[in-house]
Amino acid sequence: MTQGPVATGSKKKSWREKLAGYSRVPAIKPIPERMQPRHGQGTIVVPCAQEVEQAMRNVPEGRLATVLGISEQLAREHGTTIGCTVTTAIFASIAAQAAAEDQAAGHASPTPYWRTLKVDGELNLKYPGGLDELMRRLESEGHTVVQRGRRYYVEDFEHKLV
Repeated sequence: MTQGPVATGSKKKSWREKLAGYSRVPAIKPIPERMQPRHGQGTIVVPCAQEVEQAMRNVPEGRLATVLGISEQLAREHGTTIGCTVTTAIFASIAAQAAAEDQAAGHASPTPYWRTLKVDGELNLKYPGGLDELMRRLESEGHTVVQRGRRYYVEDFEHKLV
């Protein structure tokens, strides 16, 4: 009889550990050729996870940010032409999961991930708590969430961006 893999005793990394585990960035590189038709020549910053989390932490109650806005802010801070929105979105998601872990562990002020939206003001339903929790948090801060088709958006989000 064949047995399955033997457990090695290694524990799964927490989201906080994953967030801290990205040490190769930030990196500044030339804009890749495939992106140049849209963005032109110049440089792109691939941000570090801690920068993205800090930008999310800096969004005050009642205000909002987008992943695109955070990547543009980081590009300005690093003096580059653009910021990598894909990396920013990945790190925002990891920061949100880490914040949920922090809150479950009793930390008083987790990163307010619910204030960071997708590019067009859409709620990120992959964030902890899902739609109901995101709506509850946003509405408690004075925002109105509306449904358009199958997606959910903060109404007039552009007027509330940091």
